[in-house]
Order: sequence, then structure tokens, then C-alpha cells
Amino acid sequence: MQQYIKDFAQLVGHEVSIKGWVTKIRKSKTACFADFRDGSGFTQAVFALESLGDEQFELAKTLTLESSLAITGQLIRNEKSLGGYELQVNSFEIYHNAEGYPITKSDEEMGVKFLSDKRHLWLRSRRQWAIMRLRNQLIMSIHNFFQSEDFVQMDAPLLTGSACEGTTDLFETDFFGQPAYLSQSGQLYGEAMAMAMGKIYTFGPTFRAEKSNTPRHLSEFWMIEPEMAFYTNEDNMNLIERFIKSVIGEVLYRCKDELEVLGRDTSSLEKVVAETFPRVAYSDAVKILRGELEINGKNAIKLQEEDLAQATARLAEIQAEIAEREKAIAAGMKKGARRFNEGKILALRGEAKELEEKQRHIPDWIESAKNFEDGEDFGNSDETVLTRVFSTPVMVYNWPAKIKSFYMKEVDGDPSLVKGVDLLAPDGYGEIVGGSERETSLEVLVRKIAEHNLDQDDFEWYLDLRRFGSVPHAGFGLGLERLVRWVCGLNHVRETLPFQRRYGQIKP
Repeated sequence: MQQYIKDFAQLVGHEVSIKGWVTKIRKSKTACFADFRDGSGFTQAVFALESLGDEQFELAKTLTLESSLAITGQLIRNEKSLGGYELQVNSFEIYHNAEGYPITKSDEEMGVKFLSDKRHLWLRSRRQWAIMRLRNQLIMSIHNFFQSEDFVQMDAPLLTGSACEGTTDLFETDFFGQPAYLSQSGQLYGEAMAMAMGKIYTFGPTFRAEKSNTPRHLSEFWMIEPEMAFYTNEDNMNLIERFIKSVIGEVLYRCKDELEVLGRDTSSLEKVVAETFPRVAYSDAVKILRGELEINGKNAIKLQEEDLAQATARLAEIQAEIAEREKAIAAGMKKGARRFNEGKILALRGEAKELEEKQRHIPDWIESAKNFEDGEDFGNSDETVLTRVFSTPVMVYNWPAKIKSFYMKEVDGDPSLVKGVDLLAPDGYGEIVGGSERETSLEVLVRKIAEHNLDQDDFEWYLDLRRFGSVPHAGFGLGLERLVRWVCGLNHVRETLPFQRRYGQIKP
């Protein structure tokens, strides 16, 4: 009977049979030590001459990276081994001996561009395994939350006859002789469904044709979009906070091993669950960004200056340590010590690269923040500077109408503002959620559609929602990949889904 590495805690001391792939192998005269994965986890398998005999041991010595096989052996606890267990093999069967596996070095050494082109193989690495399992748990936690809150999951079409927010960043296609677009959002359809069901959420792929090649942008990504009848924007913000806390809390509970594999410091995520999210009006957020308003004694500009000084000092330490280790290697040392030092140098160079990025970017971020003009939208660097003074996600609400979508409800008494809200994650991860209370006035919507140069005929069905039983309602959208990036602590969104589709990347 096939068993799985994930169940090893209950199988210690027993004979175990598993099937999977070799991820790393070290060979000596009397034993082969293989890191082994089966999809559920990772472990070490030991092929010993004494246990296998000459013929089988010689066969074991032919194993290569990503060879697939079935193995049976005695399972013991070994804290020093991968995963904390060791399988002492007494028999095995090879399905396929792989030749010339192209990913033979560490992810950092190979480089992200190379690994992205080999994504179909890169997915097999322990790091990517952890990310995909975290993504899976986030998806399940999202469904658990909305189902427990009596939301109905419904589906919006992926092909639409008009744009939700204009056609400048949409993929156009031919639909039996008519122009059609890949959906940039299911929100407008979500509003129609909420008028029928009360509380709904959609969860599906969306598409943006922006030619943006940044760590935050994808051309194809997954969106969670709830819509709630009889909700104000205050209700909306309460739901967003409850939702994020629930999802993060469940991941912290269920994915300890995966977070450990990624080296994710979970203290910041624990604060998300424990602390209340600050809510800041856009006008105050601008003052915080420019350093004119402090939060709990923290000044956004001064913190960036301190970050730059710390990055410069740490970079000098790293460069000195690298030089010292390289000098020691050149002087001669045993093979094991050399490999250890080479590994440390590789890790230090990775850290140095991140620090060099900070050295390049922080001065520009500071300059941009100091000169930010009231009424403009926040860019990536502005969000990074702004959130530096907060330890949890922060909600920015009451945005200038001119930079937001036509369907957002105007603030009572001040039509220059709309009841929108963006949830910005800390540590430079930026916008995670965007939402609003929706405009209920037919007259205002007609005016806004004209102001945004949209064709009213395309939105007559949407205007019907205001003609027949209009009610206060609100909703938001969350980009799954941005959430995965934040939770996993990733530098780039490209690692957040199995196969990325972004500007410049259509294969594999």
C-alpha cells in the first residue's frame, strides 16, 4: 500500500512504502543519501550497501536528480535529516532514471529569468512546493470564510461586450463578428447577482493588458470579488478586516511547515490577526506620506532615511564577510567546509542584491513622497513609504473621485470624493484590496458614465439595477496572487501561481 511523507509522524518504527522523485543525492562507497519528495512532503532516504546487497546497491548508485521510483524501508526519527525523518531503504523499484536534469544549482544562482523559462520543472523545488501549498490553503480559507458568512459563490462571465473601467488595458477578441473583451473584473455582474441573492462572491481569473513589468503585475490573475446588498462602506471595511484576519489566522495555524521552508518571519502576520487595522482618510494619508503627519511618533520620511542608512551599513558588513570567506577558501580547506562557505557566500550575495536595490530605490522613494501632489493616486513606492509607519495593513478611504471608477458612491456633501477603500499591506507589499460603496443614484451614474467617456448603451443593463429596487450596497476585490506574495514574503508575484502570464512571458 502506498503511503505518504505527510503521514510520517504516525508511521515511525514501521515499514513504509512511498513513491516519488529524487531531488538531491550524495554517494559514498557504502551508502547513497537521497533527498526524496512525493508531493506531500520531503524526506531523506538512505540506500545502504549492507541492507541492499551488491546488486541493488550498484543500481541505487545509478540514481540521478528527478529519477522516479518506489521505495520500501524502515522509518526512523532523525532530527538532522530533511523533514526530521529518515527512511532506511531495504528494497526499491525504478520507474525512470532521468538524464541531464537542467536545474542543478540553487534558485538564486540560476537566476529568476532562467527559472521562469523552466517553470514546469521549477515547480518541483521545495520552495515552490511550499508556495503552492500556501496558495492552496489561502484559496480554501477564502472559501471557508465566505461560506461561513452565508455568501453564495456565483460566477461572472470571462467574455464581456464592454469594459468595466474603460478599454485601455483590456485584451480584445472576436466574438462571432463582434468585439469582446477578456474580463478585467466580475464586479458589475456581481452587483446584479447580489440584488438577487443578498451576499455573493465570485472567484475566478481576470485579465489586464497593462504593459507593466513590475514585481506586482500579472496579465492573468485570480480575483475574489464579494458584493453585499444593504452594505455601507463602513460595513465593507468591517468585512474586509474580518476576512483578512480569518484567512491569515487559518494559514498560520495550518501551514507552519511551509512558512518555515520559506523562512517567513511570521511575527508580522501574527500582528495582522491580533491588532486592529488603522483607517486613514486619503487626505491624511497624503500628509503621512509627505512626512507632515506622524503616526505614534513615526515619520514616514525619517524611517526611509533610517532604512537607507541601515542598508548601507549592512551591505558593508556583507561585503567584508564575503571577502573574508573567499580568502579562506583560496587558502585551502576541506571539501565540506568549502561547500559550507560557498553556500554562505551565495546567501550573502542574495542579501546584498536586495540591499543594493534599497540603496538605489529609497532616495527616489523619498523624493517622490516629499513631492506628492494631493489628488493623485499612490504609486508602488508611495504605498511602500506610507505603510512603513504601520505594523498592520492600513485602510485608506474617501478617495478623490477623479482617480477612481465611475461606479463608486460620492461622499455625502463632497462630490469630489468617493466612498472607496484600499487596503495596503505593510512591508512594501502595497494594495491587496480595493473596494467601495457603489453609487445608487441613476442620475449620478448616467453623469459619471458620460464623464468617463463610456458608451451608455453598454451599461443599460447595469443601470436597470438602479431603476428596479436600488439599495445601498458595497463590495471589494482582492487579488489572490498579491495576497500569496505578501503572506509568503516573496520579492516577485511571478512565484505566486503555477504558470505566470505577464508582460513578456507567455511560455511555458
